Amino acid sequence: MKPAKLDKADRRILDAVQRNGRMTVVELSDHVGLSQTPCLRRLRNLESLGVIKGYTAKVDQDAVGLPVNVFVAVNLETQRQDQLEGFERHINTFPEVMECYLMSGGGRDYLLRVVASDIAHYERFLKEKLSRIPGIANIDTSFALNTIIQRTQLPLTQ
Repeated sequence: MKPAKLDKADRRILDAVQRNGRMTVVELSDHVGLSQTPCLRRLRNLESLGVIKGYTAKVDQDAVGLPVNVFVAVNLETQRQDQLEGFERHINTFPEVMECYLMSGGGRDYLLRVVASDIAHYERFLKEKLSRIPGIANIDTSFALNTIIQRTQLPLTQ
């Protein structure tokens, strides 16, 4: 995707809605220093361009019983296009997988962040789901001991 041309006002709008997606247009326009109509027009434009992909609530993992973050490096037998696509189709069906990145270098093809309620939950995920994907050569698992930084806001105003 080609980066959108954003001016300072667009960046202020994006910064504000990243911090509080429930902000009303009145609050947003006051916050960014625009009147309501131009502010709403810019917001709708950012949505239609796909710069704003949607609005969500940030849910506390611990509060919903999913405190364990697991980072999983996956290597495939080959990097043929059909095998990459097959892996990606399968991995998209697993709700425990919060993030999945196709990697370059570092000896891994994919890096996943998986959430679980405990180690036994992750073990079931590994045995019943992940390891059953055809074409996986190796799986390397690391458990996060503590989350130091977990940002959801992109640094747009710097």
